Amino acid sequence: MNHTARALFVGSFPPRQCGIATFTRDLVDSYDACVGIRSDVVAIDDRSGFNYAYGSRVVARLKEDDLPTYREAAARINALPANVVNVQHEYGLFGGDEGAWAVELLAAVRKPVVLTMHTVLASPSTNHIDVTRALMHYADRVVVLSETARTLLLERYGARPEELSVIQHGVPDVALEGSASAKDALRLGTRPIVSTFGLLSSGKGLEYAVAAIHEVAQRYPDVLYLLLGATHPNVRATQGERYRDALRALIAGLDLEKNVAMVDRYLSLEELLAYLQASDVYVTPYLNPDQVVSGTLAYALAAGKAIVSTPYLYARELLAQERGALAEFRDARSIAAGVIRFLDYPNLRARAELAAYAFGRRMTWPKVAAQYASVFASVAPVIAPVLSAWSSRNTNEISAQRKAGDEHVHLHSHCRGGLRQNPERNELVCRSAEHDERLYVQHSSER
Repeated sequence: MNHTARALFVGSFPPRQCGIATFTRDLVDSYDACVGIRSDVVAIDDRSGFNYAYGSRVVARLKEDDLPTYREAAARINALPANVVNVQHEYGLFGGDEGAWAVELLAAVRKPVVLTMHTVLASPSTNHIDVTRALMHYADRVVVLSETARTLLLERYGARPEELSVIQHGVPDVALEGSASAKDALRLGTRPIVSTFGLLSSGKGLEYAVAAIHEVAQRYPDVLYLLLGATHPNVRATQGERYRDALRALIAGLDLEKNVAMVDRYLSLEELLAYLQASDVYVTPYLNPDQVVSGTLAYALAAGKAIVSTPYLYARELLAQERGALAEFRDARSIAAGVIRFLDYPNLRARAELAAYAFGRRMTWPKVAAQYASVFASVAPVIAPVLSAWSSRNTNEISAQRKAGDEHVHLHSHCRGGLRQNPERNELVCRSAEHDERLYVQHSSER
C-alpha cells in the first residue's frame, strides 16, 4: 500500500528515565522525520506517582497501576486522528499479572495496532504465554527486534509468520572514528579505555566486569574502565544505591580506584557517543541468558566498537560472524581474556570494529523508521477506497473468518469497530466493537 500512515505511539517517554522511553522518543522523532507528519504520544507513567513534565507531543497518559486510566487512554486514542497505533511493549511497563492490563488497552482500541515487543521469554510460564497470545490476538502486526525473538514467538507462543516483522533496534548514525581524538576531547590521554553504559541494576553483572579489570590491569596498568549511567529509577526507589555501593566497595577492595571510574548520571546522547567513541573495548557482562534485545549493545555495535559480551541470546545473534567476542557468564577471567585479546592485537580489534560498524549501518534510525513506515502502511486503513468498495456492493451479508480459527460466521449489520483493507488477502477487515474480536471480512459475492 503506497500511502503514509499517521501514527500514534504508546510507551514510556522522556523525561521518564528508562530504556523504552529513550527508544520511543527516538522512534517517534525518526518516524516523523521520515514521513513529514507530527505524531502524538500516549505516555505510560510508572507507579512512583511522579508527575512527569511531558512536552506537547504527549496528548494523554496512562498510569501503570491504575486500570481505569487504560480505558481512558483507549478512548482518547480512538478519538484522535491517527490511523495506526504503535504500542511499545515491555511486560513491566503495564499493570496486572504478567502485565495483563496491556491486553485491556489493546482490546479497547478501535484502530490497527502494531505491537513492538522488547521482551520475549525463552522459558515462559503458562500464564505468561496466555498473556502474550492475547496481546498478539489484538495486534494487527507484531514487531520484534531480533531474529531470535521471532523464532521464540513462532516456536513457543504459537505465532504465525505473517503476523511478525523483525526490525532491528534503532541506533544513532555516527561516523566510524578511532578512539584517539575522542580521548583527547575527554582528557583521557592515551590510556586503554573499556566501558559499559546503561542504567545500573544488579542483573547487569557489572561486578564481574570490575573483577575482570583487576586482571586486565596486571597487563595494562593504566587501563581505565568507565561505568557510565545512573542507577535505574525503579532500583533506586526500592533498594536505594545498594548495588552501586557494593560496586564501590569491590573497586576499593581490589585497589582499582585508579582503574575504574563511575559516571553517576543520566547521560545525554552527545555525552554517551563521546564516551563510546573514546572506548577501545566495550563490555556487556549481563547475567540473563535469555535476553533478546539490548539497546546498549546495539549502540556500541553501531559505533564500531570491539565488544566483549556474555552470550545472552541477543549478543549471540548480534556478535556473530566475528563482530565481537563472547565470554562466559559470571566469569571475570573469561571477560578479562576477551578484553586483553583485543588490546593485545590491534588488527583483530580493527577487524571486529569494521564488522560491527558495517552491520550497524542497517540499524540506523532513518532506516528503522522507514521499516516502521512500511509496516504501518501495510495495516493502516485507507478510508476512501474501502468505503467506496463497500458501498458499491448490493448486499450487506458478509462472511467473516475469525483470526484464531476456521469457524465462519455471518454478519448482517455494518462494522462498528472500524474498517480497513488487507491487500495481501484481498479482504476488508472489521474489528467488532461488540465482541472485541478481530474479524477478517469478505463480501459474500467474493467467497
